[in-house]
Amino acid sequence: MPSNATLHRQRTLGGTLGVIVLGCALVYHFFPRVFHVNPAEAPPRSMSLGTALPGSPQQPERAAVIAEINAGPPLTLAPAAVIAARSGRNAHLPEQLSADPPAVRELLSRAAKALHAGQLVGDKESAAALYEQALKEKPDSRRAAQGLFDVRVRLVAEIDQDIAVGDADSAQDLLDALRTLPNAADDVAQLEASLKTLAKVRPMLAKAAGLLQQGKADQPDGGSALDLYRQVQLLDPQNAVAEQGIFEVQRAVLDRALAAVAQNDFTDADKALAEAQVIRPGSQQMQDVSKRVSDMREQRANGVLAQAHSALDAGNIALANKLAEQVRAIAPDLPALAAFAEQLTNARLYASYKPGQVFTDRYVDLPGKTPAMVVIPTGSFQMGAADSDGDRVESQLPQHAVTIDKGFAMARSAVSVGQFREFVRASGYVPDSVKLGGASVYDERSGAMRDDSSATWQDDYAGRKADDDLPVVNISWNDAKAYADWLSQRTGKVYRLPSEAEFEYALRGGTTSRYWWGDGSPTHLVENLTGSGDRSRSGRRWSHAFRGYRDGYWGPAPVMTFAPNPFGLYDINGNVSEWTADCWHDSYLRAPNDGSAWLNPGCVAHVVRGGSWGSSPEQVISAYRQGASSDVRSGRVGFRVVREL
Repeated sequence: MPSNATLHRQRTLGGTLGVIVLGCALVYHFFPRVFHVNPAEAPPRSMSLGTALPGSPQQPERAAVIAEINAGPPLTLAPAAVIAARSGRNAHLPEQLSADPPAVRELLSRAAKALHAGQLVGDKESAAALYEQALKEKPDSRRAAQGLFDVRVRLVAEIDQDIAVGDADSAQDLLDALRTLPNAADDVAQLEASLKTLAKVRPMLAKAAGLLQQGKADQPDGGSALDLYRQVQLLDPQNAVAEQGIFEVQRAVLDRALAAVAQNDFTDADKALAEAQVIRPGSQQMQDVSKRVSDMREQRANGVLAQAHSALDAGNIALANKLAEQVRAIAPDLPALAAFAEQLTNARLYASYKPGQVFTDRYVDLPGKTPAMVVIPTGSFQMGAADSDGDRVESQLPQHAVTIDKGFAMARSAVSVGQFREFVRASGYVPDSVKLGGASVYDERSGAMRDDSSATWQDDYAGRKADDDLPVVNISWNDAKAYADWLSQRTGKVYRLPSEAEFEYALRGGTTSRYWWGDGSPTHLVENLTGSGDRSRSGRRWSHAFRGYRDGYWGPAPVMTFAPNPFGLYDINGNVSEWTADCWHDSYLRAPNDGSAWLNPGCVAHVVRGGSWGSSPEQVISAYRQGASSDVRSGRVGFRVVREL
């Protein structure tokens, strides 16, 4: 018998070896790379199943099959081992009553290596053969049953992949092997049905691949690759080759869109994008190409728009308009296009000003500037009195349409005494009130206008010295025209008296009522009018006035004292009446309808428009007009100027 010391040494050595073995097992389990084992490495997708299966085609025939498959679009499929792993471990495993004996464990180890190497079936060293042998020796071995289940799942996964890529021959070989495994009847039946479908769709897929290579992706109708892929999907909705083929068809159509954009043909690009959207709605490649086309469209549109801006800056409106139309064809929703269209319209109609814009011109040869001008928008209106107007007279008829199709600027108010004084001093002009002597002024004692031989343009409506901010009165038509001509000389721009049509259009301010503020007495301060609440210095009141209205002035008020009309014009229908360029005509028969002045050579009477501080309500309506000799000077008449754009 061994001594106690010997037994102690044996036990110590055995315990030490046990700890070492246990440590190695734990390291192998948790850190397999220490032993140069990579557990994530999947076995190769195998048609190499160890030895060839009976009846398998030879290698050249295999290459032909692969070439046919590769004629279509490329596919990306997960390895069969991964697909099998996703299937889980759902086998009905036997209840193991005892541990596997060493011989069975040796078989299981060899089977696991074969499974890992992809040697599933085919010979006695395949995983299937080894697991079956282990089950024969120990029918209740759970590892053997699970291993055989894993082989079957791996085979099913590989057959599914072969069917997905259209490799019917390989799928059939593996299916024959699957039949030899236990519990595989349901899988075999399902896979046989899939193989029958594959036999129908395989020629269609091959033909579709050929059409795709020939450039017949989606055309002609009924004979394109897309048509065949759609037919395949009807027979086999899960066919991966057909799905990938449709992906490639859409890519071909999207390539057409990009090619069209490269040629600046955005119409064809949009057409191709619409066709691609029908093929695979909302796909990622559809979104990517659509964004590229959109970016290229915007970049191209902005480039052409920059050229249009340059043309407009150079004064070439025709070229700017042509380029703007190109931009509109490329990108009709470009945000900057609307702003440029407005600039183009303003350049064409208003010399690059905007309707409602106020400006002044500086003199080019001496200090000073013109009266403030406001840009009047273009448009149409009915000139004259309507048939329904009970106050109409023959001179206001017939009412007729007038179109102002070219913008102009009008002085915001009547010319003031100070502005006219600047003209007289700088030009040496002698006004008619000085040259011919006198004017017609208001007589407070009689309440009527009277001739005053000493009154001049420097006096107010009653013949007293006028302040500079009052509208200049006692001015003849000749004086008004002389002032406008002088502004033209000082600025290099065309200044003139307004035509009668321009004056009424501007006075109305886009309204159709009797007055620009409405049809009756104003409810707030609008103009210097004859109000029932106004009183003269001696306490006189108007016999016929706007009821309930009081502006606080008997005679003209300083310019721009009250409210502007809708076009931004002050004193346009009150304060003082104003000269226009037109010769006087008793009616509008044969009057021009384009807004131009109606002139006759050598005419001696001209049109006066707008109401004044002493006009009755009937003389203030928008259609009211009167005629006066060109040399008439009155304390109720002044003028304003127009500047052509």
